[in-house]
Amino acid sequence: MDFTVEVNRSLRVLDGLVFLFSAVDGVEPQSETNWRLADNYKVARIGFVNKMDRSGADFLGVCQQVKDKLGSKAVPLQLPIGAEENFKGVVDLVNNRGIVWNEADKGMTFQEVPIPADMIEETKEWREKLLEAVAEYDESLMEKFFNDPNTISEQEILTALRKAVIDMKIVPMVCGSSFKNKGVQTMLDYVMEILPSPLDKDVIIGHDPDTEEEIEIRPDEKEPFVALAFKVATDPFVGRLCFIRAYSGKLDQGSYVQNTRSGNKERISRIFQMHANNRNPIDALSAGDIGAVVGFKDIKTGDTLCDEKRPIRLESMVFPEPVIGYAIEPKKQATLTSLVTLLRNSLKKILLSV
Repeated sequence: MDFTVEVNRSLRVLDGLVFLFSAVDGVEPQSETNWRLADNYKVARIGFVNKMDRSGADFLGVCQQVKDKLGSKAVPLQLPIGAEENFKGVVDLVNNRGIVWNEADKGMTFQEVPIPADMIEETKEWREKLLEAVAEYDESLMEKFFNDPNTISEQEILTALRKAVIDMKIVPMVCGSSFKNKGVQTMLDYVMEILPSPLDKDVIIGHDPDTEEEIEIRPDEKEPFVALAFKVATDPFVGRLCFIRAYSGKLDQGSYVQNTRSGNKERISRIFQMHANNRNPIDALSAGDIGAVVGFKDIKTGDTLCDEKRPIRLESMVFPEPVIGYAIEPKKQATLTSLVTLLRNSLKKILLSV
C-alpha cells in the first residue's frame, strides 16, 4: 500500500510489466489494486510467481488464483521441477525442455536436462493447454493444432503469444526464486520475446491545450517532441531530477521544451539514463525512452513537455486519496518550536519531490 503512488505513476508511462506474486501468499488484496491500475492504463504483463523455494509454494495454485480473483486468462509457460526446498528447475512448455540451475554459482548458469519421467504426462497436458490458448488467437495455428500440434514451432508459439499479450488477452505465467537467482534470466528472455516495445504502441492520443482537439502522437524521432513528466525527485549531487517518458521526437541536451501547464519554456541542461541510483549522462532522449532531466525551473508530476511549435497535453495521472491521516502534537509545549522546524523541513523535502 505504501507504494501505490509509485506504482501508479510508473504504470502510466510503461508499455509492459512483470507482475510479481508470492508462491505462498498468491493473489493478495494489494495485488488486486495494482492489477486494476494496470488494466486502467492498458499495460501488457507477464506474471512471475516468486519464492518457489518456500514451504507451501504452489505455482499452479497461484495461476488459478490469477484466473479466479483477477479475471484474467493466466497461461503457465513453465512447470516447476521439485517443490519447496527441493525446487531446482523448470520444464519450459514453449520449447519442451527441462532447465536446472547450477547451485555452485547461485543460479547464474543453468543446464538443459530431459523432462523428468514423472512429469512427462503433466507436461503433455499443460503444453496442450498452452497450444490451445495461443491457437485460439491465431487461425493458422488453430488448423495445425487440430491436425498435428507437434508441427507448431517454438517461434510460432512466441509470435502468437506476443500478439495475445499485447492485446491483453493472455497473461503468461513463469516461476522462480529471485533471491537465489533462479528463473530470473528465463523471465527476462520472455520480457524481450513477448512484451511490447514502444513501436508496438501505434498511436497515443493527446489534446490541444486550447481547443481540446485530439492529436495523434506516433513513436517516431522525426515527429515533434512530446514527453510526460511522471516523477520529480531531489538528488544530492545534481539537484532536482525530473523523470520523463518520451513519446515522440527527440530531446537534445541543452535544448528548450514548453511546459503545457504553465506555458513557459524550460531549458534542459543535462539528460541522464537512470539505473537505480546510478546516473549515466546521455546526449539525447528519443521516442520510447525513459530518462531524467535537470536544469528546469518549474516542472511538476503530470506535466507535458513538448515542442513549442506544437503545443499538446497528455493525459496526466490521478492519485488515490490517503488511507490514513495523522495528527501530531508535542508532549511538552517547550518542544513545540523544534517540532515545527522538523515538520517544516520534512514538508519542504516532500514538496520538492512532487
